[in-house]
Amino acid sequence: MQKLTGLISAPHTPFDSNGEVNLPVIDRIAELLIRQGVKGVYICGTTGEGLNCSVAERKAIVERWVLASQGKLSITVHTGALSIVDTLELTRHAETLDIFGTSIIAPCFFKPSSLDSLVDYCATIAAAAPTKAFYYYHSGMSGVMFDMEQFLIKADKVIPNLAGIKFNHVDLYEYQRCVRVCDGKFDIPFGIDEFLPGGLAVGAIGAVGSTYNYAAPLYLDIIAAFNKGDQLAVAALMDKVIALIRPLVQYGGVAAGKAAMLLHGIDVGDPRLPISALSNQEKEDVVAKMTAAGFMEHMPHDKNN
Repeated sequence: MQKLTGLISAPHTPFDSNGEVNLPVIDRIAELLIRQGVKGVYICGTTGEGLNCSVAERKAIVERWVLASQGKLSITVHTGALSIVDTLELTRHAETLDIFGTSIIAPCFFKPSSLDSLVDYCATIAAAAPTKAFYYYHSGMSGVMFDMEQFLIKADKVIPNLAGIKFNHVDLYEYQRCVRVCDGKFDIPFGIDEFLPGGLAVGAIGAVGSTYNYAAPLYLDIIAAFNKGDQLAVAALMDKVIALIRPLVQYGGVAAGKAAMLLHGIDVGDPRLPISALSNQEKEDVVAKMTAAGFMEHMPHDKNN
């Protein structure tokens, strides 16, 4: 079974000044990601505000990403929604596209009441895109927190295209059990950027994250240092990660992350309500703090930088 390796970006969905999806900007984001050495994208997840977009918008966003990627990025589409009707429609649409996989987070209002109900739900969705790899998106934001090792054991029996789990949780013991279950067959891309060395230490070979949108080369240098066994270099590079994470914690990851894209001259607009937009002064503060973090020094040197 193919596994996601390297860095997978969770790109922002660009909005214009009227709050409408700004499809042409996706082309620029894709160019930036390819230039930075990112291997793939995870579309319309948390960072991409998928749950704040309509079904029609999400279809258009994914279609644009397929064109913009020019076959150079692995594409996984998050199709999760509050309504299973919407989720199935998005998943069936994804099945028709030239993408790698689909993924869903558990519904966060009417939640699965048991592990078995979560498996049943995922099996129903995965069957709507049978030729695509299927990833369950494990995140505390959903409020659905079952043991993922047991999920994989049960889901393995009923989801033929189950590829693994997008693991956005701090429990590295659970992560290690997921990596090992069923003789290590599943792909468990690691989803917490600021814990990347910890993920690498316990077996991660791929990572999905939002800061890889604008700081991927820094993380690639961390991976290279880790692979060389140079822990002093890893620690020094993590100083920069900690510095760039601080404004995300201060202002909110989606809003501040969107402001950070201005470092590359890409305006992805403000997030949609109920996420609060930053003031111009707050955006300037994000850019200043991100600049001071020093990760732009790791960007490849070309005419765009």
